[in-house]
Amino acid sequence: MTALFGLDLRGRRVVVAGGGSVAARRVRRFVTEGALVTVVAPDIDEDLERHALHGDVTLVRRGVEAADLDEAWFVLAATDDKALNDTVAGWAEDRRVWCIDASDASRGTARQAAMSRHGEVSIGVLSTGAPDPGRIRKVRDQIAARLDAGEMDMRRERAGAGRVILVGSGPGDPGLITVRGRQALAEADVVVTDRLGATELLVTVPYDVEVVNVGKSPTHHPVPQHEINAILVDRALAGKTVVRLKGGDPYVFGRGGEEVHACVEAGVDVEVVPGVTSALSVPALAGIPVTQRGVATSLLVTTGHAGADPAARAAMAAGATVVILMGVSALPDIVQAALSAGCDPSLPVAIVENGTTSRERVTRGTLEDISRIASETGVKPPAIIVVGDVATPGLLASAVAATPEPKGD
Repeated sequence: MTALFGLDLRGRRVVVAGGGSVAARRVRRFVTEGALVTVVAPDIDEDLERHALHGDVTLVRRGVEAADLDEAWFVLAATDDKALNDTVAGWAEDRRVWCIDASDASRGTARQAAMSRHGEVSIGVLSTGAPDPGRIRKVRDQIAARLDAGEMDMRRERAGAGRVILVGSGPGDPGLITVRGRQALAEADVVVTDRLGATELLVTVPYDVEVVNVGKSPTHHPVPQHEINAILVDRALAGKTVVRLKGGDPYVFGRGGEEVHACVEAGVDVEVVPGVTSALSVPALAGIPVTQRGVATSLLVTTGHAGADPAARAAMAAGATVVILMGVSALPDIVQAALSAGCDPSLPVAIVENGTTSRERVTRGTLEDISRIASETGVKPPAIIVVGDVATPGLLASAVAATPEPKGD
């Protein structure tokens, strides 16, 4: 159902009289809602021309006629002639077709709401008195801000089919969760949470939301993956909205694919909300650009389980940046394999523990001494290991100063 007016205009004919900026702005919403839009006007805005090039709208380059409204489900009168708009609204009235008169909302049979979407919920604000677009947009924006911040309870009240939402919560800082991820938490009846990620946000969910902690650590896996899958499916089949709150991104070494497969196999509706992966965000916030221009143009992301494989060693030797997740315990083996394969012993290495949190710590060294330094300083997971020239201390400022601007793109 369209978010515009509570009407389902998908696949239905909408006629827009007028081809200027007002028409172009409103056509975007009709196109987004899947309407079949025909614009009738002698002069056409460039934005509408682009829509037509992509096949989103049909353009009729002449003045609007009464017959243009035949077979229409909805009409927008948005010419720059107030009298003509009133005439179009009259033609729509004769055909019992809903119409917005952009010149004078009181003369049409519909008004456009100021809209915003928030997961399964769309809100629309209308003026019931004299039209005041600035006022209704202001009210909409204030409501939308509260919804997107998770400050309003968005749980379903009417029983229905359960579902699972896999939410990547980012590397840890709660400010790095996506807007959709934050909305999903406000919709949750059950939250199945990891140990890592933006778990601080759990203090914001209502007390009657069930929170199931299935978090793992390198030496302790209290809930095996098949049991996690079963919890998701069981709660969803009971009609609950289940948010699986995962650290980083669900599909970047997060076993999200296995959880989606379990839901699909059980006939449970599942949505995936991508997250900010720690593999890129943690180095970035620690001042390490993993593909700094002029320093490294390729990137390999791997785990400690595979960090000593030939691909990782070859990437290090070729000057690529190698980012290793879950690699603290395997660090000596990774280093030894790289050195044995002929990688440069002086290759810079940085280890970022507890990235994006108040406990963040960066430990630096080179390939030949990083294992010793990590042992002496007591490096512990969770940590991201970055191997490559981009991990050179102070490199960011010096690289920016020394690298000329490229020509063109």
